[in-house]
Amino acid sequence: MSAAIEARGLSKRYAKGREAALSEVSLSIPPGAVYGLIGRNGAGKTTFIRICATQLLPSAGDLRVLGFDVRGEERKIRERIACVPQESRPLYFLNVWELVYLYLKMRGLDAVESRRRTTNVLDELGLSEVKGTLVNRLSGGMRRRAMVAMVLASDAEILFLDEPTTGLDPIARREVWGAIRRASREKRTVLLTTHYLDEAEALSARLALLEKGRLLLEGPPSELRGRVRLPYRVTVQGSFLPSELERFGQVSDVEGGHLVFAQEGAARELAMLALSRGAKVSMGPVSLEDIFMEVVGRSIEDDAPAAEAT
Repeated sequence: MSAAIEARGLSKRYAKGREAALSEVSLSIPPGAVYGLIGRNGAGKTTFIRICATQLLPSAGDLRVLGFDVRGEERKIRERIACVPQESRPLYFLNVWELVYLYLKMRGLDAVESRRRTTNVLDELGLSEVKGTLVNRLSGGMRRRAMVAMVLASDAEILFLDEPTTGLDPIARREVWGAIRRASREKRTVLLTTHYLDEAEALSARLALLEKGRLLLEGPPSELRGRVRLPYRVTVQGSFLPSELERFGQVSDVEGGHLVFAQEGAARELAMLALSRGAKVSMGPVSLEDIFMEVVGRSIEDDAPAAEAT
């Protein structure tokens, strides 16, 4: 099997007259790695995952998951995947231990293996102290973490994680990151959607950028950074007018100063000049956020009209 997920011309329109949630998306997702889908609200990320997880049928195009067609071979796909949807609703009458353990039992694991996996994943995600707490008494973030634990403990070949760290504090996010990396080391495929660009870059071997249902960029994070015309960013606070900075590169106003995108040599020259004038300066390669801004024309945090079903 050359690809874990293969999409060709995939489209989805929820209602006649509405903008397509997905429009002719073609992707080949390799097995055994983390693949990140990034984009603003309404970009089509959740729709793509729901079609892959056989929760929706596409309007047009083809999609195969582990070699099986989402049209007609749904059962074979469902036996091999596990999914944390964006709007997950765990069984509130169970405690955290029971939620994970019973899910594994329902997937066909024996009692010994289910207990072992449950213990390990609760430890890994910092949930051991609340393992006896009813799910309905947990905070929203803790419930989210319990759902992630349930899926990561499974034996599924593909894990669909739709915004898995939304609402989590920084420490909890890092614990989830560690569990995702472990799944990747186990050669399982993880399809991750996130609006946290640092998360996408830290975890993903490859990334796809969606905007208004269309695929705009795809590739390894390092390759995407290489597509930027001006690969370095310099932030300067104080002592400069925008007109003085224009010879170094592309200048934008930011809070308290200016942001300049430049070639490496010009960036270093500007940084040294800024330091000699006593200005505050920072310099480094462009980030994924910078790439997103250049390609899409706005921040990932800017709301988009939602084309996806809720």
